[in-house]
Amino acid sequence: MPAIPPVSDVPPPHPPAEPSPTAEPYPVTEPYPVTERNVPTRSADRASYEREVVHAILDEGYICHLGFIRDGAPVVLPTIYARSGERLYLHGSTGSRPLRGAGADPGLPVCLTVTHVDGLVLAKSVFHHSLNYRSVVVHGTAHQVTDPQERARALDAIVEQAVPGRSEDSRRANAKELAATAVIRLDLDEVSAKIRTGGPNEEPEDLDLPHWAGVVPVAPAYAAPVPADYLDPSIPLPGYLAPAGPRGAGRSGGAAC
Repeated sequence: MPAIPPVSDVPPPHPPAEPSPTAEPYPVTEPYPVTERNVPTRSADRASYEREVVHAILDEGYICHLGFIRDGAPVVLPTIYARSGERLYLHGSTGSRPLRGAGADPGLPVCLTVTHVDGLVLAKSVFHHSLNYRSVVVHGTAHQVTDPQERARALDAIVEQAVPGRSEDSRRANAKELAATAVIRLDLDEVSAKIRTGGPNEEPEDLDLPHWAGVVPVAPAYAAPVPADYLDPSIPLPGYLAPAGPRGAGRSGGAAC
């Protein structure tokens, strides 16, 4: 088993989050503003700018896709994330190019997406096959988080995004681990959601064709937790993992940070 770090290397419990240094340009209960970049070019009626809708989609996700320009070419990286209020946090190695870019002035222009597939939509024609989905697209500038307390809280929030309750049931990151980890912040300023629900669209002349049509629902499922080989058998399964999985009780509001 790994050695327990010296007490001096373990950060103290995190203090309460400080108020955001970024003043909100609009009340947080208002929808996100509509901009040229966050209006869908197709099926604009499926778009939503309601914070409740956007937050719910983000809070349900595990993986986001972060797009940026590197050496003149587009790059998209899948990575874990957390929402804390009106911010997203991502982390990685201090040697990572996007994380280094986010630390430069004036930050790193990015586009971030999160998508959930809710159903396979089968139509009578190949053309009208589709997916039911919920997605969020965020445009903005990522900045590296340099405040040690905010960085530590952000790392806890990323753990909480995956398994609510886990950050309080784990060893805190020590000084060496924090020094090797960079955290970036992306404010939720230019954001939109897009959602498709319902059955297939059909051409009138296709309705009588002898092909099955409808929706195959898609939903995540959790299997029984598998203990690590080295785990002391006397350590019980944490309550936050049973019986419906790490998100069985649901959550709202994003991770505290």
